[in-house]
Amino acid sequence: MTMQRLWMGAVLLALAACAPSPAPGGGDADGEPGAVGTGAGGGSASAGSAEGDSARLARLEREARALARADGCTEGACRTAPVGSRPCGGPRSYLVYCTATTDSAALFGKLAELARAEEELNQRTGAMSTCEYRMPPGTEVVGGTCRARAAGGAVELPQ
Repeated sequence: MTMQRLWMGAVLLALAACAPSPAPGGGDADGEPGAVGTGAGGGSASAGSAEGDSARLARLEREARALARADGCTEGACRTAPVGSRPCGGPRSYLVYCTATTDSAALFGKLAELARAEEELNQRTGAMSTCEYRMPPGTEVVGGTCRARAAGGAVELPQ
């Protein structure tokens, strides 16, 4: 029995070492593990603030997509732009757009705001992901509209 207790203790210690550290100020009012601190004032995040973070990211992405235009393009004017921030680094996908019909400065400003917000959320929540690098797809013009050439990556077209 002593060896079995020693083994169980080692397993529990290893599991505890792998668990994320609680945010300053602890978990939520019920001691729920995995609760995320808000960062301002050391309070805890509720489901409402997590939904607020998700809503903000979704809003920023919608605004970026509204700026990206893929139509009205000619060969050579199609580009890709990185979207979001993966926890392990790099963009989570790419957006295809046309430089002739898109305000690139406004688009990249909005995408930078999205990446900063998502990176902050990833760091604050201890989010994890696989660490492969996602390459931007090749582009082509089909019927005056920019499209991703390769179907192998995570590609998002403007809507």
